[in-house]
Amino acid sequence: LYQYKDDDIKVTIEARFDGDKLIIDGYDIGKRVKEYWGDSDYEYSMTLPAVSVDKLMMLLSIGPGNKQKLLQTLASRYNTNSSFSDIQKLLDEYSIPYESFRWT
Repeated sequence: LYQYKDDDIKVTIEARFDGDKLIIDGYDIGKRVKEYWGDSDYEYSMTLPAVSVDKLMMLLSIGPGNKQKLLQTLASRYNTNSSFSDIQKLLDEYSIPYESFRWT
């Protein structure tokens, strides 16, 4: 979904399927992460079960079961540093269940 790198930080946010589950995860590492979080790396992830993937596909007007189209749509709509948070807000707004964790 998003990648950025400079001398002070590297950010990677990806979306992929593991079977019928959609996994969106990110990893930030570098000097700016250490200054903000007190540790040089920060990991975050959310997992949507199949029923939530179906709801997200309906919300984004994607045909059922079209995993590739969902990944393409997410990549085109959420290609910023805030993509993880933006997707999480969308899921919360429409009460689409997911599990998440963050770790520094």
